[in-house]
Amino acid sequence: MKSDLHDLELLLDSKVPILVIESYEEPRVLEMLTGLAVTRTLPLFVWSITEGLNRLGFGERPEEGDQLDETGVLEAIKNETSPGLYVLCDFHPYLKGDARNIRLLREIAMRHNRLGHTVVLLSHQIELPNEVKRYSARFELSMPIEEQLMHLVREEASNWSRAKGGVPVRSSSDTFKKLVQNLKGVSIEDARQLVRAAIYDDGVIDDSDIPDMNKAKFALMDMEGVLSFQYDTAQFGEVGGLVKLKEWLEQRADSFLESESSLDAPKGIMLLGVQGGGKSLAAKAVAGMWSLPLLRLDFGALYDKFHGETERNLREALKLADMMSPCVLWLDEIEKGISTSQNDSGISARVLGTLLTWMSERQSKAFIVATSNDISQLPPELVRKGRLDEIFFVDLPKHDIRQDIFRIHLEKRSQDSTHFDLKSLADISEGFSGAEIEQVIVSALYSVAASDAELTMKALADAIHETNPLSVVMEEKIRQLRAWASERCVFADE
Repeated sequence: MKSDLHDLELLLDSKVPILVIESYEEPRVLEMLTGLAVTRTLPLFVWSITEGLNRLGFGERPEEGDQLDETGVLEAIKNETSPGLYVLCDFHPYLKGDARNIRLLREIAMRHNRLGHTVVLLSHQIELPNEVKRYSARFELSMPIEEQLMHLVREEASNWSRAKGGVPVRSSSDTFKKLVQNLKGVSIEDARQLVRAAIYDDGVIDDSDIPDMNKAKFALMDMEGVLSFQYDTAQFGEVGGLVKLKEWLEQRADSFLESESSLDAPKGIMLLGVQGGGKSLAAKAVAGMWSLPLLRLDFGALYDKFHGETERNLREALKLADMMSPCVLWLDEIEKGISTSQNDSGISARVLGTLLTWMSERQSKAFIVATSNDISQLPPELVRKGRLDEIFFVDLPKHDIRQDIFRIHLEKRSQDSTHFDLKSLADISEGFSGAEIEQVIVSALYSVAASDAELTMKALADAIHETNPLSVVMEEKIRQLRAWASERCVFADE
């Protein structure tokens, strides 16, 4: 890309002794550097542990040949008096605790004004030792833009069609756009691999290809850790109630998904409510409704005993969410990660600062769904308007919603809901959460299975009477939560 070439040229002009490039696209980087070396008549050498030191672009091979090891190549660069561009591929293992290699690289950098060498460290991940950091600059390859991705998809569709004797690839325009949107954040070659996987099995690009492609994209980025990919996203048909939330999301879907919308893209929401009220299912349903990948940030796995590692873990997770965009980022039980009441030597405060900075500065389309059971533990700077678009309170389901929840979970378990008096079940389950209603059905099914009988109203009623709902156990706390939300939140069910 022209912008990449321009930026790389500026770095070379700035006379930086060490240039760090983290990329899986080694051939693309070498092609760019070769072009720049040729136009500048600058000798270009490439080293790897398997191939040794070789010359690219033009000119003769180095006199030392290709038998140099990691220390030998640094000594050769240090002793060479003519300016050159040296690319060291996958050199990062040889800088970890190796005092000689670190010193040699530092001496090359300190003599840059006299020798004129630029050393390029090219690998998928590079952490420089402190001794040489100050002599370095980092260059990051840009990701392909939407126009390039559209061209790539059309190109792969044409290739498949020619191979199949002219049979066209079938797809709707909406699905085509979704595919292109979800390819953002990966390299051209990775995008080509993902597109081929979507097309080559059946010659059709449909909605079923999008989740599979996002799984493969997540795997390519090696994101497992504090950030996890949620493979099973729900549809709002599986969620009882939440009418206001559904309307809010429907109104903003186009603004978030369309690349050229005249309206500001929504940033995110917070779902506050009692445990088991359906917040997690709603978070999954947002991703399902918008056909987006869902990433869950586990605040429990975020914290690390080593100083500074927790904040670094969060920065890495947020960076990966940017790369996966457009996506839904689910911050589950967020109060556990940034609670103002924790005595943790300031870690929570630093985590909060990192999160707030990302929320205010991000350019990517990562829609936040934060869930919380206790908003009193959250700092006011997080829940104020501007950080998130809205706070929804997910209350215990009302009578008609409880009927709907019974219907959903009965049919989910292959039971004909018309054979049951849903109104009566809703009457006697006052104060039950959605999760508790589901467990009532599960429990009743187990009880009748023991006697090889069919599920009956009596079995369900017995299971309800044997359940002590959370609304009774934590009545006072739920009342306080509801009172707080009445003046500050939008009730999701109303």
